[in-house]
Amino acid sequence: MQNSDFVRILKTIERTNKGKYPFKVDFLLIIALIVLLAISMLALFSATGENIDYINRHLAFIGAGFFLMLLISQISARTIELWAFYIFGLTTILLILVIIIGIDVKGAQRWLDLIIFRLQPSELLKVSLPLALAAYLGRRATPPIAKHVFWSISLISVPSFLIIFQPDLGTGILVFATGVTTLFLAGLRRRYIAGSLFIFLLTIPLMWIFMLRDYQKQRILTLLSPEDDILGSGWNIIQSKTAIGSGGLYGKGWLNGTQSQLDFLPESHTDFIIAVLAEEFGLIGVVFTLAAYAILLSRCFFISAHAKSQFGRLFAGSFAVMIFAHIFVNLGMVSGILPIVGAPLPLISFGGNSALTLFMGFGILTSISHEPRRIRS
Repeated sequence: MQNSDFVRILKTIERTNKGKYPFKVDFLLIIALIVLLAISMLALFSATGENIDYINRHLAFIGAGFFLMLLISQISARTIELWAFYIFGLTTILLILVIIIGIDVKGAQRWLDLIIFRLQPSELLKVSLPLALAAYLGRRATPPIAKHVFWSISLISVPSFLIIFQPDLGTGILVFATGVTTLFLAGLRRRYIAGSLFIFLLTIPLMWIFMLRDYQKQRILTLLSPEDDILGSGWNIIQSKTAIGSGGLYGKGWLNGTQSQLDFLPESHTDFIIAVLAEEFGLIGVVFTLAAYAILLSRCFFISAHAKSQFGRLFAGSFAVMIFAHIFVNLGMVSGILPIVGAPLPLISFGGNSALTLFMGFGILTSISHEPRRIRS
């Protein structure tokens, strides 16, 4: 078959698919999302003491998230790439506004009051930062040279330190790690990686002395020995491990968990929601949840591996790693192998800003998965 005939067949298939599927949809992604959100509804209903108001609010955010996802997925990946720096710039401005006019809640200034709802710009950065980095590095040769590495680190550092200043050390570290992941996927040279690790190890004592606040230091010390302050700093992790361990293989049954129902478990609808699942649905429920996450992440990495552009490959890969990092940190936190940093479990914990941000990312992923193949003459 001649090359011109092959190109003509490809164009015919593309036109046929456009007529058959008027909207860009990723069915496997949607199925995984629906399963995780169903698990979330069950856990939240129990964790909030059967409070229907929480469920209604969560459903409203999910509905808005799916609408946002569908809307963004119809925009071409090329257009999203062109707007990446404007989105990142707007998010950075919002972070600065948080410092100036943000709302103080429990000693942290992380939100902007928009009357209708409270906006947490640091959540938006989980999408806008890898978006900007993917757009910047996607137009450069790989591996990135020193100049490109410098400007990339600058893009990562400025918003990360603005988040840490709020203070929100956990989110700041996760955002910084997401940015570094994008650099790594772009082919960062080994000497840069080794040098960065060496500098990081050298600065650990300085960060402990000058950067960490007293309560953050206490969280790390509590990780090493939570039994030293059972009724104080060690309470959260002890109750969490008790809930996880008491669930056994099959769990105590939905709405029958003692740690959550009797309010022993703190922040049961946000940071410690997996402990509620473990207590009521046991190891089988947790494994089922992790399997749903595995399908979701596999689809994200598949989209990254088969992306038609460097921009798509970098964004999809870094976004998938960001979700995995949040899952890992949350599970490590509630099981007592990592310090408590306030990282919600993606798509399961209650939180409108987190949910909407993730749906935005999935909308971009859907657009990337439908990006047309570029045929070179």
